[in-house]
Amino acid sequence: MNIAVTGAGKGLGLEVVKRYVQGPEHIVWACSRNVDQLMAIGADNLFTEALDLENCSIEMIEELFGRHMNHLDILIHNAGTLVNLPFEQTELDVWRRVFEVNLFSAIKVSKALLPFLKKSHQAHIVHIGSMGGFQGSSKFPGLSAYSASKAALANLTECMAEELKNDGIHVNCLALGAVNTEMLRQAFPGYQAPVESAQIADFICRFSIEQRPFFNGKILPVAASTP
Repeated sequence: MNIAVTGAGKGLGLEVVKRYVQGPEHIVWACSRNVDQLMAIGADNLFTEALDLENCSIEMIEELFGRHMNHLDILIHNAGTLVNLPFEQTELDVWRRVFEVNLFSAIKVSKALLPFLKKSHQAHIVHIGSMGGFQGSSKFPGLSAYSASKAALANLTECMAEELKNDGIHVNCLALGAVNTEMLRQAFPGYQAPVESAQIADFICRFSIEQRPFFNGKILPVAASTP
């Protein structure tokens, strides 16, 4: 399968890439602002791209991806950012940046790679969401911008699934709970998550490949604890 992963330079995204490249039947295109750890993987079936999704164009993404692949089967939107500030102290510029990374980068990449996804007979877009953006879940002080952006990403999932179903493209969102990542430690200093990033990376890879026929337009909570 041809697979693309955003936000792949560290943490969960990097773990996802490591698992995909273990399968010689997969070709992986991974982008991040910093690709040092991706380059260190040294896999022949991995193409890396140093890319700032905030400041690049749709046309640039399409051109860079097209250098390596002519179709795309799986797209994992993992790029994300978090700020931990009280609502009253969160300036509008901060809100804009959080939404730019967590929502608009997914829109930008999807629009750029849609022509390649349409050439697949089993295309699957997976948004990496959060329980913070899951309606009715527990909410926590300081995470309003992050949670709101992930809620928008979840709603986008439903809308895209409806619009793209006639192209055979399935779109789902995994609303992750507490995973031991740098982002979680930023949100909840001192909290020990019950799940490691390597474990959830295994789940994401299996879900994207094996579960596509059974889900479309779904926001699926993947959480063993609160937070």
